[in-house]
Amino acid sequence: MTDAVDPARLRELGDFLRSRRNRLRPADVGLPSGARRRTPGLRREEVATLAAISPTYLAFLEQGRDVRPSRQVLDALAGALRLGTAERAHLHELVHRAAPPVVASGGETLPPAVAALVDRLDPCPAYVTGRRWDVLAANRAARALWTDWLLLAPDARNMLWWMFTDPAARTVFVEWEQEASAQLARYRSAAARHPGDRGFAELTARLKAASPEVRAWWPRHDIAPLSSGTKRLRHPLLGELEMRHVVLLTADDVEQKLVAFLAADADQARIAELIAAE
Repeated sequence: MTDAVDPARLRELGDFLRSRRNRLRPADVGLPSGARRRTPGLRREEVATLAAISPTYLAFLEQGRDVRPSRQVLDALAGALRLGTAERAHLHELVHRAAPPVVASGGETLPPAVAALVDRLDPCPAYVTGRRWDVLAANRAARALWTDWLLLAPDARNMLWWMFTDPAARTVFVEWEQEASAQLARYRSAAARHPGDRGFAELTARLKAASPEVRAWWPRHDIAPLSSGTKRLRHPLLGELEMRHVVLLTADDVEQKLVAFLAADADQARIAELIAAE
């Protein structure tokens, strides 16, 4: 946080906490209803007990005082107030001007509508990657120009793993070194948002063990944002293709990235013929 805190944000924080406390009933948090409740919602003392903080500290927060709670305190309050994901992020943004780091676990599920959209984009190549760049969906055009991820082992269906360990990737990308280093920088930026995700640590270790380039580039600490742009691909039948691409984030999970490509009209026609002949 900065030294100067906007008083309006402090007031907003206090109002937000009070509104969420007032909407809860004792039964919502496993407390007896009791009697003589003069106001709706939970008492301040009850929320403070659930969050393991003092009632006075909670009162200061609700009054908009500049007491600067830590992220751990905010997470405790989010749990006590039964906040949803968006509400928890809003709470952190009011205090720290940034959402909390995401800690994800388990596999990723792609909404069926997104998978259907990817297929409908043929013959424009398109694919969706998850938080660690696992390939969650790819249409026929993408599989024809990159690789057929559906034929790979599940733990190999990852854009970074393919980029750094499959010799074919160095043929597919005309500018492989530029593309690979940028991909690694984007991955590192994502890893910083998921400090508790063991999957990132495991994938990073696998990449370092398998790729001398990853071992050489990782200590540089390069980071890069997601971005649209142009890629140059090489195909054994179509030759070199220059393709513009856009990166779209899904609303249901902003770590899922839909990447769609568009070539020149003549090249798009040849891609269509290629996949039609399969």
